[in-house]
Amino acid sequence: MMALEQLFLVRHGETDWSLSGQHTGRTDVPLTAKGEWMARALEPCLRQIAFSRVLTSPRLRARRTCELAGLGMGDETELDLAEWDYGDYEGMRTAEIHTVAPLWDLWRDGCPGGETPAQVSDRADRVIARLEMLTGNVALFSHGHFGRVLAARWIAMPAFAGRHFALDPASISILGYEDKHSGRRALTLWNAVPSSRLLRTPCADGGTDA
Repeated sequence: MMALEQLFLVRHGETDWSLSGQHTGRTDVPLTAKGEWMARALEPCLRQIAFSRVLTSPRLRARRTCELAGLGMGDETELDLAEWDYGDYEGMRTAEIHTVAPLWDLWRDGCPGGETPAQVSDRADRVIARLEMLTGNVALFSHGHFGRVLAARWIAMPAFAGRHFALDPASISILGYEDKHSGRRALTLWNAVPSSRLLRTPCADGGTDA
């Protein structure tokens, strides 16, 4: 039976809030004009991949990125691909949060009225458990902070390790395996954008966040 091959994790394109550094969880902020251009620029790479499934976050910015990248509205909306719930800090910049909570750290503390790191980690684990039941190449359209947690959990690291994985808007990362036989999970491509040489090669071979 054909097994899961690679997960193509795509962060949505630029929004006004991602540009300004505002924490964007539940709020449905649309892509900027540049964000739409960034999403379209993904299409030449993604069209080379035969995807068995395309899953998107429920947020408009992720679904629109999927559409503009040439994959329509995706096969299914996956609720667990949504961004970190920032609760009381929704729409705030980190500097503003530090005026009321000087020692606050998202990766350690989570958000009052929103999600803790453990809760986001549990969501990522649910996504991974479901994905392991699928086959072939799967595209995931999601968000910055959640994508970083998903990558950390894919390689069995704690959620807070995601702080070290920068993830730019309209980037592609590949969560795969060290080789076809070991089953050892690996990040085989990270934070690549269409202008990157690293992105063109894997695709040619088939191969502040929100």
